[in-house]
Amino acid sequence: MAITVPETIRSSATAGERLLFRTLKSYLPDDYIVYYEPEIRGKRPDFVIVGPDLGILVLEVKDYTKNTIMMVNHDEWTIVNGKSEQVTVKSPLRQARDYIFHIADALKKDVNLIHHDGPYKFQLKFPYGFGTVFTRCTQQDFVANGLYSVISPQFSLMRDEIDPENESFSEENLMEKLLNMFVTSYRLRNLLSYEDIQSIRYHLFPEVRISAEFKQVVPYQDQILLSLHDIKTMDLHQENLAKQLGDKNRLIRGVAGSGKTLILSSRAKLLAKENPDWKILILCYNISLSNTIQHMIEHMFEEQRDLFDFDFKDNLVEKKVNHRIEVFNFHAWLKNCLRIHERQIPLLLEKLERQETILPQYDAILIDEAQDFEQDWLLLVSKLLNPSTQSLLLVEDRAQNIYKRKRSYVQDTGLNFQGRSKVLTINYRNSAEIVNFAWDFYQKNSSLKNKVVSRGFEGEIITPKSTRRKGPEPAIYKANNFKEELLLVAKQMKKLHELHKIPYDQMLVLYRVKKDKYTNYIDSILSAFTAEGIPVYWLTENEYSKRSYDKNDGNVKISTIDSSKGLDFQAVFIVGIHNMPFALEEDVEREVSLLYIGMTRAQTYLCLTYSNESMFSQYLDSVKNARTQSKILSVKDY
Repeated sequence: MAITVPETIRSSATAGERLLFRTLKSYLPDDYIVYYEPEIRGKRPDFVIVGPDLGILVLEVKDYTKNTIMMVNHDEWTIVNGKSEQVTVKSPLRQARDYIFHIADALKKDVNLIHHDGPYKFQLKFPYGFGTVFTRCTQQDFVANGLYSVISPQFSLMRDEIDPENESFSEENLMEKLLNMFVTSYRLRNLLSYEDIQSIRYHLFPEVRISAEFKQVVPYQDQILLSLHDIKTMDLHQENLAKQLGDKNRLIRGVAGSGKTLILSSRAKLLAKENPDWKILILCYNISLSNTIQHMIEHMFEEQRDLFDFDFKDNLVEKKVNHRIEVFNFHAWLKNCLRIHERQIPLLLEKLERQETILPQYDAILIDEAQDFEQDWLLLVSKLLNPSTQSLLLVEDRAQNIYKRKRSYVQDTGLNFQGRSKVLTINYRNSAEIVNFAWDFYQKNSSLKNKVVSRGFEGEIITPKSTRRKGPEPAIYKANNFKEELLLVAKQMKKLHELHKIPYDQMLVLYRVKKDKYTNYIDSILSAFTAEGIPVYWLTENEYSKRSYDKNDGNVKISTIDSSKGLDFQAVFIVGIHNMPFALEEDVEREVSLLYIGMTRAQTYLCLTYSNESMFSQYLDSVKNARTQSKILSVKDY
């Protein structure tokens, strides 16, 4: 079964498009990608197929019948439209041809996607083709009406060739017809690699871009060929979730590091682009997370849609669209937009019920970390949603629930999410070692370990799956005192910076307690690192420092664990873990979630330190002892 983007076809698609969508999805190989009506650099072909052993193929779909086709030639067709009027349109085959050449011209500018020598030098290293699909005509209809004289059977599929219920349909014939639609005179020398397909998606669909390393450009005649390396894009599941437009209310449940915030931001951009007049609101709980989302949205709109041919006018249009998206943490939104305090929400809800007040209305609302929102907050937000769009997206991970919110989104919003829920299980942020380490801790210490999702909506907590990305095991250090903890951390920071070239602004230090009667932890952290010549920025010093946060300022960031939600850094150091569970916190479950959140901020390097006894430090002691025993056994076995 092929991967389709979007996952399901829109309800307004024609019957013929729905039939072809189902057939391609069901009968093409598992490693094929089928795009339905993708926007590619200003064009919208009906179907684009990408296959590792195929290349790229564009299909133009027409629901013409033999009675609606009046006159045809190679360039134009005269047809009878739905209003019984005769109109002249571009030949379907010419449409498909124009689309594929449009795509090929874009991809040829990437030095990694072309032949570098031989007779096809500077041509794409994979074939590309085009064809037409007539969903209401049979092969016999085309023969009887002489239509094959203008569209060769090589470039056309008929109803009896795409309908599995037709006795003449066969999977083998379908694949053979698709393979024969290629106009290039060469075949694939090697299968398209994962990196090749990532590059194709990166160039054709800017909305899936995460990052790429730009190498020196390569001059070729009057062109400049771009060289990209280490390309990162959304995976196809993430892309599908972001592109399911017009689906009204949706719920995405994902593990830490699964790209929930990226999907939310990309979906907001797509909604704004599809509906330039919409007023769109993005909310979250934390100030630092709202700042991160704001920067992510700005980056998406500022990035050139075309990496090669920058159009300043187009960029201005996208910047105007950006102004239709508002990003706030919830309490700032109450203060700046509704001019109220949280305690006034119940009264405001009563006034709304009695229609005694008018509040701003939003065409789409997207909420990140929805598990942090109170019932009244969600109810208020849903009251401000345009009833004709009902475009509400909630994104959550209940393993990161640190505010003891009880969840029933149907009651909280009045909207039903049954059948509109998606689960993201793959953690892309962390190395496999960090994913496993954090999840082991959560499972062994959480009272919710028996509420793990089994399928669909069942369960509350989602088990994370790691990618194959490897890294070092998380480091555990037990020191004699807090000062010694900080010296150990400073030493590790310098080592990462000097030997592994990790920038200081890719490092994060997390603390649970600011001070107690014995120690001023934050003063100790700031003074110790400053004394060691390590530049620092206290992210959670106050509201201003949170709003002024710039990840790429060259400084190590210092933050409470609470405020680290939604952030990620190459290296994370969690200090003073002996303060967890916090003595004044009655809810141990919250403390488990907090430490789990802190651990999953780290992409590659995670270091945990403590210098006293607590429930969590005892757990870390047991992990250290198990590691020691394992090493002893390994040596004996050897």
